[in-house]
Amino acid sequence: MKKFFMAAAGGSLLAVLVTTQLAAPLLAQETETKSSVYEQLDLFGAAFERIRAQYVEEVDESELIEAAISGMLTSLDPHSSYLPPTDFDDMREQTRGEFGGLGIEVTQEEGFVKVVSPIDDTPAFEAGVEAGDFITHVDGESILGLTLDEAVEAMRGEVGSEIIITVVREGETEPFDISIIRDIIKLTAVRSRTEGDTVVLRITTFNDQTYPNLAEGIKEQVEEAGGIENVNGFIVDLRNNPGGLLTQAIRVSDAFLEAGEIVSTRGRAAADGERFNATAGDLAEGKPIVVLINGGSASASEIVAGALQDHRRAVVVGTKSFGKGSVQTIMPLKGDGAMRLTTARYYTPSGRSIQALGVSPNIVVEQPRRDPAAVEEEEEDTPKRRTEEDLRGSLSNDSMTDDERHLLQEEQQAEEDAAKLRDEDYQLSYAIDILRGLTALSGEK
Repeated sequence: MKKFFMAAAGGSLLAVLVTTQLAAPLLAQETETKSSVYEQLDLFGAAFERIRAQYVEEVDESELIEAAISGMLTSLDPHSSYLPPTDFDDMREQTRGEFGGLGIEVTQEEGFVKVVSPIDDTPAFEAGVEAGDFITHVDGESILGLTLDEAVEAMRGEVGSEIIITVVREGETEPFDISIIRDIIKLTAVRSRTEGDTVVLRITTFNDQTYPNLAEGIKEQVEEAGGIENVNGFIVDLRNNPGGLLTQAIRVSDAFLEAGEIVSTRGRAAADGERFNATAGDLAEGKPIVVLINGGSASASEIVAGALQDHRRAVVVGTKSFGKGSVQTIMPLKGDGAMRLTTARYYTPSGRSIQALGVSPNIVVEQPRRDPAAVEEEEEDTPKRRTEEDLRGSLSNDSMTDDERHLLQEEQQAEEDAAKLRDEDYQLSYAIDILRGLTALSGEK
């Protein structure tokens, strides 16, 4: 007992000595760091006063301070930024699902404004803007060198007014102009429909309405099909979905998972990390799922695709996603403005970060670009194929009943519809074929 006490005492003494020896340098270092920060703040104050007093024109002091805050945030990463009161209001409107603009999500890459994705059925989408496009000019004026907020401001304007953006696109030898008429953007978060026996859920954004729209869409389509037993599977189409609310991405993932981790976030401090887990209940009732992604699928879209892929709940089809694996927190500031600050990275259930890497599909399927003029010419040049049935006096098939003939005609019509869909949307058609194959292998309807 005596030996134990001495050992403990010796250990305590050693700890005291080490603490005493290290405390002075650490305190000195902390004092030096604070002194350096104060010196830099004094430098900022001196520059601010000199600009205010001696700049060639009178300056707005509040605008100077906002510009300084904006520069400080944009120097961190492409997604951190200052939101003046008007921008903060616009952001809140977007999460509610209605706002004015072009209908594109943009980011900044090495000084260039890059389109993350056009939003379905918006002026930019209808005008032909594509994910991955680089915007170089707005109405003939170069936006190179502007901050992202300044570039976005240059693209704003009255509803109904025209804007001409100059675009550089991979695969095109020269920049070209696209004319867009600004309009009110009304986002329908989820659109649902049925293709054959497959329910297609097109999710365009993650706002307050996404999960409610998704649940309602699934319910409606299953009821129209006459029950879940008449559905062979679900396609969750996340192509050109730029993301949105983390909470909605978690709820959408949870809609198809019975248990397990959906996503985790890790901030600067270990204590800031969070894990989000699924709760019991699968809206698809175990039916197979295919998730469609492409280069315009970002952020919240990648959380859903990554979660369903890691749990082997879905086959991911398409092309590699955008690769935005960070979480931004909106922090209101004095004066009705706010700052969007990157506060964490997120990780899929397997522990992988998709930051700058994206989600890689299980099956890579490119969406071929088709020239409408070439397609029309091809259709004109292709003669109609004749069959035995077209020949005069051909024998009828006496081995089929009227019901069997009707069923055959329905199958032929389904094949023609599938061929048409393959021309219109090859990736979606491919996904439907996968579900048909999975259904055939499982022996279900």
